Amino acid sequence: MSSKKALVLVVDDDVRILRMMKRMLELESFQVLVANSGEVSLRVFEKETPDLVLLDIMMPDMDGYTVCQRIREFSQVPIIMVTAKGDDREKVEGLDIGADDYVTKPFSASELAARVRAVLRRIGTQDKPAGAIFHYKDLVIDFTSHRVMVNSQELNLTSTEYKLLSYISRNAGRIVTPDQLLDKVWGEEYIGAPHLLQVNIARLRKKLGDDAKNPTYILTRPGIGYIMSKPE
Repeated sequence: MSSKKALVLVVDDDVRILRMMKRMLELESFQVLVANSGEVSLRVFEKETPDLVLLDIMMPDMDGYTVCQRIREFSQVPIIMVTAKGDDREKVEGLDIGADDYVTKPFSASELAARVRAVLRRIGTQDKPAGAIFHYKDLVIDFTSHRVMVNSQELNLTSTEYKLLSYISRNAGRIVTPDQLLDKVWGEEYIGAPHLLQVNIARLRKKLGDDAKNPTYILTRPGIGYIMSKPE
């Protein structure tokens, strides 16, 4: 990534938490914008186009799920949901509607910064295989332009979904384990977080039009991992 400071939009209806997160991120050399409601966050987003959004779920006028869905209608900017401690339902629902990651309250400044950097690193380092085009059945991946098409229709993938599909396709014909995917796509600190991978695989399959019970592209090997058949 360049030396330019990343611009982070923090959204929370609690002014004290907003100030705390703003201070934490500024100390870690990020530029920070704040919004104290869902409606305000959308206006700030459209005006300032941040590099990443930190989005609290529980807000009165428009909750974080709705804000995430609204942003996903026109942008694939990385979104990290701020969730309650131990609430896996919040984490899964957030990931399912298009969030890239989550951070659980309470968190330290170093943990928050690490989550933000990990997501920004993923979108800034898209691996390019030796071949510029991957073609399997009706799936076409253009690694040069980061475009994915199924049945000649371009898919709107998040950076995380693209990197996940890219890694599986680059290893076509070989089984990749959950820990390998978590390490390569999210980073080694995410190893041992299976629900993060499962939700993203399900979301990716849905966009590919893949039936989870009888998939065409991403096959599951129970207890082992995932595999995509090698193109003939």
